[in-house]
Amino acid sequence: MLNPARPATSVPTMLVVEDNPDHLELTLTAVQENGSNHDIVVARDGLEALNYLFCQGPYRDRNPAHQPELVLLDLGLPKINGLELMQRMREDPRTFSVPVVMLTSGNEQSDAVQALQGGLNSFACKPLDYREFKDKLRQVREYARSTRLAPFSAIQHT
Repeated sequence: MLNPARPATSVPTMLVVEDNPDHLELTLTAVQENGSNHDIVVARDGLEALNYLFCQGPYRDRNPAHQPELVLLDLGLPKINGLELMQRMREDPRTFSVPVVMLTSGNEQSDAVQALQGGLNSFACKPLDYREFKDKLRQVREYARSTRLAPFSAIQHT
């Protein structure tokens, strides 16, 4: 996990925002199996993610210049949902350019498409097959590394 006071020159950070423990475990396993060299920070609701991103509450000592290289964001979060969280990120210059990839279930795809119009970089549907999900997360990581402000695209389960 992350040391909030770590200097900005260290290992890049990935923020995973997921409230479902099973989906979180699946996501973290897939990220680790894909050889991620990121420090992984987990937020279990939208408010916790905002506190982390904007160095508030328990994260007030975190270096605000050290933003995550990528945010993997669940859509249906408690306290503040994924769409509102992403919107707040896009409204703030500190987080405007942080790539956000929304992790959705099949019945949330229309919301993800709407989010693309509001500044979402990409989305990945959570397929039921673990190997497919792992491959999608590998694509997401490659996407985040290739550009900070890539054209909007969709990585979808087919």
